[in-house]
Amino acid sequence: MLLRPPEPEGILLVDKPPDHTSHDVVARLRGILKMRRVGHAGTLDPMATGLLVILVGKATAFSQYLMGADKEYAGSIELGKTTNTQDAEGEVTETRPVPAFSERQILDAMASFLGDQYQTPPMFSAVKIKGVPLYKSARKGEEVAREPRFIRVHRFSLERWETPEITFTVRCTKGTYVRTLANDLGEKLGCGAHLKSLRRTASGSLSVADALTLDALQKLPLPEITRRLLPARQVVPGFAPPPRTP
Repeated sequence: MLLRPPEPEGILLVDKPPDHTSHDVVARLRGILKMRRVGHAGTLDPMATGLLVILVGKATAFSQYLMGADKEYAGSIELGKTTNTQDAEGEVTETRPVPAFSERQILDAMASFLGDQYQTPPMFSAVKIKGVPLYKSARKGEEVAREPRFIRVHRFSLERWETPEITFTVRCTKGTYVRTLANDLGEKLGCGAHLKSLRRTASGSLSVADALTLDALQKLPLPEITRRLLPARQVVPGFAPPPRTP
């Protein structure tokens, strides 16, 4: 009787393409790896690109530890237009003139978002209120009361300012909605804004520089993909996965 080879396990770093949900990426990887036990450690919006931490096999038990890592993003914010989703995928709800801001004014406004704070999740999000995802209520035109959530913004840096667009990098705790940060910055400046583009560049110590695209993974033989899996205990030292329920 032939023994089945052991199921692959570990962490795979994927560079998510635009217009894919995190679930879409997981579904494709299940096909590539020919296994069902595949998950991720932190959702990206469909519009966003960049690092998606994929958990394969027994590494899925480490999900809670990896999801808690700080995140880094690079992106752009367009001033003067607000949208119902707070990003470029939504409908424009208001247009306002953009004053001739100096770089110092932009820097000062961005600095006001540093540190510990409470952030209200956007209506177009997967947060559930009484078991119903907020985005389902939003699509019906309903506004639901949401509890603000504690977040911390470690860094919010201006990379470039050219009216009406701000290019930025940000490092923040899990659960931070960068599109809400963009929206709130626009309100702080008095002209409104929305998130134009977003790319996750890091999650904890993991970098998108070490990630592979889905197309690249599709072309690799399975043994080569398995070789690229990072051991979960290497990425999350000092933690053991919770015991399996009998």
